[in-house]
Amino acid sequence: MPYADNHGVRIHYELEGEGLPLVLLHGLSEDLEWWRDYGYVESLKKDYKLILIDARGHGASDKPHNSDAYKLELLVSDIVQVLNDLRINKAHFLGFSMGAWIGFGIGKHASERFYSLILGSMSPYRDPNEPNALLELFKREKGFIWDYFEKEYGSRIMTPQSKARWMANDLEALVALVSKDWMLSLENVLPTITLPCLLFVGEADRYYLGVKRCADSMPNATFVSFPNLRHIETLYRSDLVIPHIKRFLTTMRQK
Repeated sequence: MPYADNHGVRIHYELEGEGLPLVLLHGLSEDLEWWRDYGYVESLKKDYKLILIDARGHGASDKPHNSDAYKLELLVSDIVQVLNDLRINKAHFLGFSMGAWIGFGIGKHASERFYSLILGSMSPYRDPNEPNALLELFKREKGFIWDYFEKEYGSRIMTPQSKARWMANDLEALVALVSKDWMLSLENVLPTITLPCLLFVGEADRYYLGVKRCADSMPNATFVSFPNLRHIETLYRSDLVIPHIKRFLTTMRQK
């Protein structure tokens, strides 16, 4: 099982496919297997070298309980360290939800290491109520939290396989994560992110208006939305999302 060591914190990653490197980073409380569950790996590995990463605090990566270990610049540096470990100078980036928020952080801290950013279902604007709501949620029993997700999205999306992985979460690590820089506003960074960006979001997602607004604030952003889809539903509908990702990346290859 490959790991990159970022100043003593081990970051787990896996590789699939061949071609231009494309980093995939999951959402909060998820892991790299979600990209396999919903068909992204099978579809994208035909043309790209996929670098699937478990963010610190998740999956098989280390899970510090110290909130200072989850500063945004450290979360970004984990991605860079994986690239260093693989001796890859530059890559494309695909992040969903928390992964997309870290992607905005890439625009601030490590844009020189990436060709483009694909950011799904996350706004870069601060919601002062969100960290407290997440703290209260992650302080509940795991079974209660999973039941909440399953009632919200249904068993087609929240499968028994994903439940088993979710129940392995370290809630103390997730509390530490959302206690630090979680949803720190990155509004001031947006005009400086000149990388080509694809932003996508479901129109029933609570982040929809923020994503649409930030697309207008970025100099090189393409905005795509999907009617009637909520947060996790957008990731699940890879049949809708992947064609836009492929089209965007093909355009990058032609430049």
